Amino acid sequence: MTDNPADDLLDAARGHVRPSGVRSPLAGSDWTYIEAGNLEEFAAEDWAAMNKQRAPYLASEIAKQALQMLAAQKDAPSFGYQINNYEHCLQAATLAMRDGQDEEAVVVSLFHDLGFVICNETHGEFAAAMLRPYVSERSTWMLERHMIFQAIHCPSFPGVDVDAREKWRGHPHFEWSANWVRKYDIGTIVADIENAPLSAFEPMVQRIFARPPKTAPLPD
Repeated sequence: MTDNPADDLLDAARGHVRPSGVRSPLAGSDWTYIEAGNLEEFAAEDWAAMNKQRAPYLASEIAKQALQMLAAQKDAPSFGYQINNYEHCLQAATLAMRDGQDEEAVVVSLFHDLGFVICNETHGEFAAAMLRPYVSERSTWMLERHMIFQAIHCPSFPGVDVDAREKWRGHPHFEWSANWVRKYDIGTIVADIENAPLSAFEPMVQRIFARPPKTAPLPD
């Protein structure tokens, strides 16, 4: 055991080996396994049974697993910021909530940097991809570009192009994105703001992910 619960969880996973033949438990007590072991072997009735169980499974798991991904960062150290990425995300959502922003804006603030560590260069796209089926085009547009909109506020960063966002000036979502970055991103890195707990946002997250998902076209 360590002083870091996330490390303890990882250590337990490292040593876990699923014995051959042992199946993962089903989420529903009256659900059934699909006996085919290869998607090519699925019959129409297999897909019907799978899809019947898929909808309630996703309804119960999407919000929970999204929150778990963020919660896994709770005890991560910082590489220089006063607070770690988990606290930064909470702080952004806390200020958005205190400002009276709508639930979508608060949830977007909560998850905007979810992938900041594991996919730093594309973390805006990471958050946008996760939330896109459930939020407005304005939110995904901002998420995809919020790193670029930060540049104007970081003139001393080596090699920064402070005018990088200007190519989008005049876009319907430009001002929203600029204001969101200024109010909820560049300054939410301080230790002297008390954040709301993650539990304060859970009902909002659940309601956002309970929205009927928008389907995206398959890539060409």
